[in-house]
Amino acid sequence: MRSKGVRLYGAYDIRLEEFDLPEIRDDEILVRVMSDSICMSTYKLLVQGKAHKRCPQDVDTRPVIIGHEFAGDIVKVGKKWLGEFAPGEKFAQQPALNYKGSLASPGYSYEYFGGACTYCVVPPEVMELGYLLHYDGESYFEASLGEPMSCVVGGYHGNYHTDRHSHEHHMGIKAGGSVLILGGCGPMGLGAIEYPMTLEEKPSLVVVTDLSSERIARARQLIPESLAAARGIRLVYINPDECSDQFTELMALTGGKGYDDIFVYNSIRALAEMGDRLLGYDGCMNFFSGPTDKAFSATINLYNCHYSSTHIIGTTGGSTDDLKEAIRLAAEGKIRPAVMVTHVGGIDSIVETTKNLPHIPGGKKLTYTQFDMPLTAIADFREKGEEDPLFARLADCCGAHDGLWNSEAERILFEHFGVV
Repeated sequence: MRSKGVRLYGAYDIRLEEFDLPEIRDDEILVRVMSDSICMSTYKLLVQGKAHKRCPQDVDTRPVIIGHEFAGDIVKVGKKWLGEFAPGEKFAQQPALNYKGSLASPGYSYEYFGGACTYCVVPPEVMELGYLLHYDGESYFEASLGEPMSCVVGGYHGNYHTDRHSHEHHMGIKAGGSVLILGGCGPMGLGAIEYPMTLEEKPSLVVVTDLSSERIARARQLIPESLAAARGIRLVYINPDECSDQFTELMALTGGKGYDDIFVYNSIRALAEMGDRLLGYDGCMNFFSGPTDKAFSATINLYNCHYSSTHIIGTTGGSTDDLKEAIRLAAEGKIRPAVMVTHVGGIDSIVETTKNLPHIPGGKKLTYTQFDMPLTAIADFREKGEEDPLFARLADCCGAHDGLWNSEAERILFEHFGVV
């Protein structure tokens, strides 16, 4: 079968091209990819090429399909999986395989398995691990965004606290405690703001910082303080540039105690060091944002580590249970993955979007791989609609959903481009 997709050949070398997929074996599954959201981790792969720990060393002769936040339809099922999967059903997938100790993952390591394409082949290890998931949600994009949202969920579950009277670690954020999200108004940060509102044992305080007043304004519009208050959480947005002394002002919000749980959402040394200073007794700081520099480091206070039991962890990816939780919460309307999305495009937009990802403002860039369409900001739909009726319809549709991408808008695109 012919497929069209974006493949990596090395550092800074990705190409949109057509290629042949091999006939699936009895233990494989052929899928049609419908949506693929672009992750900053893919940009890091592009920058590092063979130096990336998940990238095969023969990528220059056996290129890999990029993209790991994808969903779509099952087309053909190998004999081994008949009865468990069926052609025509939707799927979601967990890309963090860690199969038998291997770092191989879709979007980084496989010649025929990744999200930035029209069709791909799911290898047997994915099904063996239970990582190809049945999905019956209304939209494809929410399944794609289930992966980044699962990383947020995994971060909250990965934090831990200790007990002076035992060596037991109590997993998760502290119930009734304080949460600080540093650099938290980007796409992943928005998920991190909304997720604790779904917890049974909620924090009492969530503080979010960002240096962009524009991002803070968007976050406040989508997740207002009143929404959090209705769910028993005090939510505070702060721009550190507007503080006379950000440490003092952030610490004052906890009554001088410091924060129980801190998430660092940008790989900035000063941000990590500020987080360490703001930890309270038995506080846990999660360095969530993965740096590209292998020598990235920061200064931490080991006195507090010893006497105040502060601790630092880093989480990456989410487990299959985290992904299932994210998809379930989205289906129940308890979280809105769409808050992450600010741009939508087609398969032809993936190369340039990936290359320029750090320089394109806004949140998640969502792409649909079955048609061509320039990457377009949702905020620009109305203006473009003056000349193109498609964007006029999309603008009306998103306007009716608080300015967010949605299932109806997805269907409008599919109808327009004849995707069945």
